[in-house]
Amino acid sequence: MKHLAPRLRAAFTLRNLRWVAAALLTLLLVLDLAFPLPLPKSRDTSTLVVARDGTPLRAFADAEGVWRYPADAKSVSPLYLQALLTYEDRWFWRHPGINPWALLRAGKQMVMERRIVSGGSTLTMQVARILDPHTRTPWGKLKQLLRALQLEVHLSKAQILDLYLERAPYGGTIEGVEAASWAYLGKSAAHLSQAEAALLAVLPQSPSRLRPDRHPEAAQRARDKVLARMAELGVWSADDVADARVEPVVARSLQQPLHAALLAQRLRSALPRAAHVQTTIDNGLQRTLEERVAAYFSQLPERTSAALLVMDNSTLEARAYVGSVAFGDKARLGHVDMVQAWRSPGSTLKPFLYGMALDDGLIHSESLIVDAPQSFGGYRPGNFDAAFNGPVGAATALRLSLNVPSVDLLERVGPARFAARLGNAGINLRFPRGTQPSLALILGGTGARLEDLVGAFAAFNRDGIAGRVRYTPQDPRVERRVVSPGAAWIVREILESNPRPGYGVGTFDTGSRPRVAWKTGTSYGYRDAWAIGGTRAYTVGVWVGRPDGTPLPGQYGAVTALPLMFEVIDSLPRQAGDNAVRARPDSVSEVDICWPLGIAAEQTPASMCQRRFPAWVLDGVVPPSFPERDARLWQSGRMRFQMDTRTGQRVSVGCEGHPQVEDREIARWPALASPWVTVAQRQAQALPPLAADCADDGRQSDAVLHIEGLNDLATLARPPGAEHGPRLQLRALGSEATIEWLLDGRWIARTQGARTFTRDFNDAGEHTLTALASDGAWTRVRFRVVN
Repeated sequence: MKHLAPRLRAAFTLRNLRWVAAALLTLLLVLDLAFPLPLPKSRDTSTLVVARDGTPLRAFADAEGVWRYPADAKSVSPLYLQALLTYEDRWFWRHPGINPWALLRAGKQMVMERRIVSGGSTLTMQVARILDPHTRTPWGKLKQLLRALQLEVHLSKAQILDLYLERAPYGGTIEGVEAASWAYLGKSAAHLSQAEAALLAVLPQSPSRLRPDRHPEAAQRARDKVLARMAELGVWSADDVADARVEPVVARSLQQPLHAALLAQRLRSALPRAAHVQTTIDNGLQRTLEERVAAYFSQLPERTSAALLVMDNSTLEARAYVGSVAFGDKARLGHVDMVQAWRSPGSTLKPFLYGMALDDGLIHSESLIVDAPQSFGGYRPGNFDAAFNGPVGAATALRLSLNVPSVDLLERVGPARFAARLGNAGINLRFPRGTQPSLALILGGTGARLEDLVGAFAAFNRDGIAGRVRYTPQDPRVERRVVSPGAAWIVREILESNPRPGYGVGTFDTGSRPRVAWKTGTSYGYRDAWAIGGTRAYTVGVWVGRPDGTPLPGQYGAVTALPLMFEVIDSLPRQAGDNAVRARPDSVSEVDICWPLGIAAEQTPASMCQRRFPAWVLDGVVPPSFPERDARLWQSGRMRFQMDTRTGQRVSVGCEGHPQVEDREIARWPALASPWVTVAQRQAQALPPLAADCADDGRQSDAVLHIEGLNDLATLARPPGAEHGPRLQLRALGSEATIEWLLDGRWIARTQGARTFTRDFNDAGEHTLTALASDGAWTRVRFRVVN
């Protein structure tokens, strides 16, 4: 019995221990359920929008105003992890959340030294304090210990470490090593030096006292303490630590990244649940262009803004996105993103029109189009400079952005069809409610967005295929054909042959620069100035104006937007061959053509080939010049007649007594081109007089236009004491049609029939006044004004 007593007592004790253990575990389970871990929500970090290389462009604080960027052990530098785990918690991977020996050591040191010499907290305990702050009392410390144990039960070591990396305090509203690295060092935590890693490892111990932007000396002493520990434990070599000590702690003011701010805001709105948004933006290029735009437009009038978009043609990815001159500038409405704003596109749609006309077989590159005052169903467009150029080729009309030829061409293509083709290519035009596409759309009578124009304009360097601009790698590739490869090649050649302003042919060596196909535009009333250009590799779009839509007098595309566009293109990365001439597609051929007929020279008799040009034609089609619109005198094209070879007179049907008659043919210029045709050309198209014994064949009109109020070769002088030059009352006699008046090629007035108008002639020198009737009749007088 005496031998059984100890055994019974041991069994009883073991049984009690089991019950105690069970009770303790039950208590811990109840506590765990009653006081669950305050783990962070899956999405409570700041929204971080980064460039394509991971550099932050803009960060959005969380709901509490804290800057906390996503971070984990894989995204930070291994040097930082070495410094952190060596200095803060060498036994992190082994202990159960608390380190009793470290706690005992810290307690002994505090008793002996009567101050805190070293902490006994593990990383797990620090995470517990971050997630559930406690008071500095024994009960608070006990709460921290229990939370640490609770963390170890629920989470893996890697998860606990990631929580620390993302939430460790670094001063102010900055949390986590990634946010601290960008705030204090201006770089990602993935690219830290040993000195920087040591600094960021020690800062959370006392973030307010060690902030390098406020206390750089204290921060450096703390950093050097970490470096000494790393050398002492042999983690880093003595030489590496010595080199790290030399590196100073730079006092950098805290500044959150703010680049491509409007794009970042746009993407955050589109992806509200994303904590990390990667864009396609090139960080270095973005910063450079933001500074350039701000400096370039700093002298423009108040409330003026600008937008800039750079797209990579091969990937359709945006490389730079400047939505306003200065984000947050109230005076310039810097919060309005003009990259996606609807604005009048001015003349920027004209290249698409000419490309479609080429595909439709309406024109070749040198088709004869008349730039003269015309009426299109009551719509009377004029040119930007109010001057007219007479007969021009299609390529010249596009390069000079002439309005009348473009409206003429759009009427033949069809406004509704043109708008539909653009919409299919990604340029969604906006018209006033209840209206339909009209001829005015080609001159800016519609609404378009910069990003759509850039994506579509790239088609001229992408074999006719337009694309939607992509802002993130996940954005789908949306591509649509807008014109054929041949039409895209011809339009690009036309636009590339347009020299830069101030760069005459042979004046500058531009051989090393990429070839640029460019187009400008200015909307009615100087409200929008545009410049869009494309190279083999990039497409660049620039808009300048006032977001509120008020006019900006004197600022137009070629003066305001174009210089910046060329500066941007010249600063873009280059590759070998960017400036090389590209081989033309098989569908394009070069053919000599003749004016005024517009057909191939080899099919034109020499007597009717009055002007000869090399032209690009598509699919071998050489369309003739357009038939004359609403002209009563004659129709352009070939005119056949019979002529008496003895008298040189024209004969008609029913004539008798003309035994020697031959068939003859002449080429006629359009009537509206007559004022610009040379004397020799007018003689070449003149019909011989009709024989007296022949009935009128209706081919020769007796209509003669005469200017009343000013004689040819007259000299006009300013009246004595008058504040204005000679004032004349003028009218045209001989036609009841609409009369367009041109002074030195510039439109000045419009009258009907014999109605008069009054004009002051203030400019001294030689002048030419032209009266041009809509039925084709015309006349002009030359005169001189002296002061």
